[in-house]
Amino acid sequence: MSSSNTSPVKVYIPLDSAAIAMGANSVTQSLEALLNTHVLNVQIIRNGSRGMIWAEPVLEVLSARGRIAFANVTSEVVEQLFTLGVFDPALNTDELVPDFHPSYLGFTEEIPWLKKQQRLTFERCGISDPLDLDEYINLGGLKALKQVLGQAPQKTVDAIKHSGLRGRGGAAFPAGIKWQTVYECINDTKYIVCNADEGDSGTFADRMIMEGDPFLLIEGMVIAGCATGAKSGYIYLRSEYPVARKILTQAINIAKHHQLLGDDILGSEFDFNIELFVGAGAYICGEETSLLESLEGRRGEVRSKPPLPAHQGLFGKPTLIHNVISLCSVPAAIKDNGTVYASIGTKRSLGTLTIQLAGNVKRGGLIEIPFGASLREVIEEYGGGSQSGRPVHAIQIGGPLGAYLPESVWDTPLDYEAFTEIDAGIGHGGIIVFDDTVNLREQAEYAFQFCVEESCGKCTPCRIGSQRGVDHFQNAENPTLVDLDSVGKLCDLMESASLCAMGGMTPIPVRSAMRYFPEDFNQPYRSKGEPSA
Repeated sequence: MSSSNTSPVKVYIPLDSAAIAMGANSVTQSLEALLNTHVLNVQIIRNGSRGMIWAEPVLEVLSARGRIAFANVTSEVVEQLFTLGVFDPALNTDELVPDFHPSYLGFTEEIPWLKKQQRLTFERCGISDPLDLDEYINLGGLKALKQVLGQAPQKTVDAIKHSGLRGRGGAAFPAGIKWQTVYECINDTKYIVCNADEGDSGTFADRMIMEGDPFLLIEGMVIAGCATGAKSGYIYLRSEYPVARKILTQAINIAKHHQLLGDDILGSEFDFNIELFVGAGAYICGEETSLLESLEGRRGEVRSKPPLPAHQGLFGKPTLIHNVISLCSVPAAIKDNGTVYASIGTKRSLGTLTIQLAGNVKRGGLIEIPFGASLREVIEEYGGGSQSGRPVHAIQIGGPLGAYLPESVWDTPLDYEAFTEIDAGIGHGGIIVFDDTVNLREQAEYAFQFCVEESCGKCTPCRIGSQRGVDHFQNAENPTLVDLDSVGKLCDLMESASLCAMGGMTPIPVRSAMRYFPEDFNQPYRSKGEPSA
């Protein structure tokens, strides 16, 4: 092999949690071992993930004509690629990599799964070392922050309103209204709180971007602080994300060192600091007021509203709360005062939606596309159908408290209002796919079981109602029949009287299962435990 080229061959291997779980660290170690025994000018860069979870670990090699990707790489594959000369500096010519290896995906930017997406929030994720601030700036980072630091706060708030950005959590509340409310509050102390307690099953967008593009989250929080008058920010991170914790800690320290955090940010007169807070594993702390209770050192329990957090939030002060993707969408949303962002999507669901495909699906991962695509398009064109090869039977969207949807509604556009019309929600964009072996009756019971396990216990409808729901399924005199009328009345009670969405939304998967899959409620009941796979 030749090593005459003085420029190193750049090899990218993700440090993303999903890639690590699939063996990315072992792949890195194998390549390092080969490089230690052969004189080759190779630079290994640990980047974030591009969201192709179905292909992880993905290894990319930078050639003169672009980055070339290999899928599902193992230590054995590394040795094969080495023998084929993939890591030879001679590849930094206009010659193409041989495409005869089964892991070969071609030029990364030409992979159809990636190419047909429209990435705004995730445009940098997976491109470079997430802790390389210079590369972040070279790829367009900090432009939005510099713009905001030089203009009146109200102009930034107006840009958010004009963009049509809505919260990318559950309620899809217009971000501009929140920002305006906090901005108008007269108080010397205000807070920006990032809800990174991503607990919905099948969701990983927050984790991916924190691990792959952490400076974007920092930039979004600083912009929010500058626009609303807040000088302190907190990232409430779920404890199950150790890689994200490590990367965020390093990113915050780097940001402080380069005057992106602290006093006089980028030479302005604006001060802002961020503190990372790690939760203790409670799903309920994904609810914003429970999160605030936990941040203040108390047990995570829902607060009654009013007052709203925008008026009296953390430590009783005006507080702007968004999840990770909402804050990471801010720099793109305020471009050209929100005009560009507002031109994408549907009538009221503007911008892009980050969808996480999981469950029984052939190509699971993260995609970012404009609002308006259909569920069918997402499952068939991006997901590739079920992993098992059996017919897709049901799709759950919106996390464990989301609706189960049959094929008859899969042509519904991914739009907040369109999904409201079919009694469903988009939530955080998590989609879980089930083939025709699933029993929706078991899934309905599981929704109640989940609420029993995760309820904070503060209100009776949620605490007791969820257990009564389990009892209806498990204690029926005839195990093949459930008193659906009583279950329906219980759902009515939980929806109308629960303090928060935990109890109020538990009926959604139950009702959808009963409505769309009645045949499963007339079949023998197989299990009283976990749902079928």
